Amino acid sequence: MNKDKINHILKLVTFAVLLILLISPEQPDIEDEQYRLDQLVGAHEFNFVGWGTGAMGQKMEAILARGHQSLSDEERKEIVLAYLAMMRDLGQVEREIESIYIDPDVDDPLAATAVLRQKLTDQRADMNALQPLAEAILQDQVSVTLAEEGFAIAHQTWPPLLMKMSPLPFVLIVSPRDKVERLYGRSLEAGFTVAEMDMLETAVADTLDRSALVVPIGGMGFYPAMIRETANINWLTTVIAHEWVHHWLGFHPLGITYLESAQLRTINETVASIVGDEVGGMVIERFYPEYVPAPVTEAPQNDEGNGEPSPPAFDYYNEMGKTRIELDRLLAEGRIEEAETYLENQRHVFVEEGYPIRKLNQAYFAFYGAYADSGGATGADPIGPALLQLREDSPSLRIFLDTVAPINSYEEFCEITKHC
Repeated sequence: MNKDKINHILKLVTFAVLLILLISPEQPDIEDEQYRLDQLVGAHEFNFVGWGTGAMGQKMEAILARGHQSLSDEERKEIVLAYLAMMRDLGQVEREIESIYIDPDVDDPLAATAVLRQKLTDQRADMNALQPLAEAILQDQVSVTLAEEGFAIAHQTWPPLLMKMSPLPFVLIVSPRDKVERLYGRSLEAGFTVAEMDMLETAVADTLDRSALVVPIGGMGFYPAMIRETANINWLTTVIAHEWVHHWLGFHPLGITYLESAQLRTINETVASIVGDEVGGMVIERFYPEYVPAPVTEAPQNDEGNGEPSPPAFDYYNEMGKTRIELDRLLAEGRIEEAETYLENQRHVFVEEGYPIRKLNQAYFAFYGAYADSGGATGADPIGPALLQLREDSPSLRIFLDTVAPINSYEEFCEITKHC
């Protein structure tokens, strides 16, 4: 090899090394908070690419098969209810297995649950076989309702409604301790145990001095929408519609700006909740009328029989609203530790009243406060009441969504609703 060739090779090697150095990512700053959070989450982060690839493949197969098109409404209903009954039976077996593992008198829980675990495997296989058809039917039922409310182009609901029921990721919410604010959210793999949740929350608190909470979710506006497995038809139709609203808003300023501020996120989630509740109720009334909730009855009479009402029952939303307002007051005064002690005392109150809240902290309100249609965790936030009033004043769901869709700032929201 002559000298010119050697020099040429050395130049190429040098160029390649420099190119690699230029395109290689910078070394992370180990003091960076997000980097440290990512290290704590580690391999527990949810694999959206894997889930989405599998889910979209199944959806395409179901669309091509179109196995539900020739079925009557009654046959469709029977299939969906049969699938949900399978889900209910599956949950019962899972609880039986869990109780055996909890029982201290069982020496070998693996052996003791052998029959139940096989039953669980068989039930899951039967349920999985019926799932694509049940999902296709539910998609059509919600889509028909949305189309009739004006959300269709050429008789097709737009964007097309696609969803898949599955075990969903948990979400790690991180908030500052001195105020309620969603700083970070990380999607975690499904199946997190309570012990694992507590360990991660404690690690975030100790490492970053932040408030942290791992929360379950009912759905996620991925595409197809991710819907938590459930046997509750009322809840299911509501969440399917809720996630579709996020897809629809994704083509408008309000959806595009979802991550720009906590206020815009709250507006988004509250709009989706309002529309989801309404559309879900329409689906139940039309396709599953026997599941329409019974009307709320009057307050029960007291034991004296004198016609006077009994003392008011514990009002969860009212108490949670008071809790949020007091929390905000204490934090505004810089009394962080006192606020956290107050929250723990309030958690005991809720638990004693039958609401098993595992952890009540700033991160709790940073997450649940984004759903402002029912009050409670939002405290004095005007977003929920303003949007509920706007919906009441709107002649239709379509007009309501068209009114809020252009919003891209809290100031514009205030201008439209006149409530801030």
